[in-house]
Amino acid sequence: MNISIFGLGYVGAVTAGCLAKRGHGVVGVDVQKSKVEMFNRGISPIVEPRLDELLRSAKEQGRLRATNKCEEAIEATELSIVCVGTPSRVSGALDLSYVRAVVDQIGNAVRRKDKAHVLVLRSTMLPGSTQLLVDEFLGDLVSTGQLRVHFFPEFLRESTAVADFEDPSLAVVGSKEGQEPSAELLAALFGESAEIVSWPTAEMVKYTCNAFHAAKITFANEIGRIGKQIGVDSRVVMRLVSRDTKLNLSAYYLKPGNPFGGSCLPKDLRALTNCARVNGVQLPMLESLLPSNERHLQSLLTLIAESGQTEACILGLSFKSNTDDLRESAMVEVAQTLLGRGWKLRIYDPALNLAGLVGANKRAIDTKMPHLASLLCPNLKDAVGDSGMILINQKCAPVEELKCWVTEKHHIIDVNGWPELQRLEATYQGFCW
Repeated sequence: MNISIFGLGYVGAVTAGCLAKRGHGVVGVDVQKSKVEMFNRGISPIVEPRLDELLRSAKEQGRLRATNKCEEAIEATELSIVCVGTPSRVSGALDLSYVRAVVDQIGNAVRRKDKAHVLVLRSTMLPGSTQLLVDEFLGDLVSTGQLRVHFFPEFLRESTAVADFEDPSLAVVGSKEGQEPSAELLAALFGESAEIVSWPTAEMVKYTCNAFHAAKITFANEIGRIGKQIGVDSRVVMRLVSRDTKLNLSAYYLKPGNPFGGSCLPKDLRALTNCARVNGVQLPMLESLLPSNERHLQSLLTLIAESGQTEACILGLSFKSNTDDLRESAMVEVAQTLLGRGWKLRIYDPALNLAGLVGANKRAIDTKMPHLASLLCPNLKDAVGDSGMILINQKCAPVEELKCWVTEKHHIIDVNGWPELQRLEATYQGFCW
């Protein structure tokens, strides 16, 4: 396959070298004369281990050249990859001017070529950007099938970029429905295990990964600051934390949904941030977690209020499934708020036995909801009722049983992501999706 790569900076250069190594013919395109000249001599314009060797070998084997002419590159290739920069404006907003210019040129060149072409965008762009570019510059080409457009986020780390390209930690391809990449393209570029999603989903994945990386670094640094102040070697602490691959390095917590609660997380965050304040250490990230959690709860309450309902059933009152721990449960706060607003409320939670509550858990609910017993329903039918909202926090009953009682008169809000609920006759809303 012959491939043109627009933008011979960091991502473009690595992409060119790795694809040439796979046996593809590569045409680099850049407006900077110096980069074009370096590529035509098989020299990397950036410092990156192994890249010089890849480009030199590709040049010697006749698989690499560069030009500053868009139309020449499009005519000579079947696939184009856009890797130009998307810098920040003074305001922090994304500057898509380079991408817009390149996509406009590519669109015009493809029209003159009058043959099918594939365009792959690798430049980091906010969700919705690919669609905007298609609407502005490529709509006719995409609608007729002359051009297929994919968004392929890169996850390359400087100094290990070649290895990351050859063995990616994550492969995601955004495509227009009905124009998914062919098996040949998956094998040639994306990888056969790549997950095919929508354009905005693929765009969002890139930003989510980078934000998460920044959050992890900031978190480790904040632990380092408080550790230094109180005489703890945080390098040892973080090494031990990283050994827990069951919780700390898993997808267990990376599930948008219910605000966190329970007997540990809120309490321990308060203690740690208070310890930092007492010792004169500022931890902006850790100190923001509880306010952000409260903001998340308020967004759930807003969603509930906007439903227009005045009657609700809560499935699952405790802070998570398979426990009766009600301490700092978001659903307890939701129940209190709805009752305060005059809602008619019923609660169904088979794991909850009021007679069995003891200690701090019992004291917490006696203080917050002394009237809880009058709200609990012993069976699902009575809890669901004939109409109103069903706020589903936990999988307290199988979907097949819910089908028996849920009707089109009900309005479901799914708090933690239970896709099968969409099969029910009720109006369905996801909390964070």
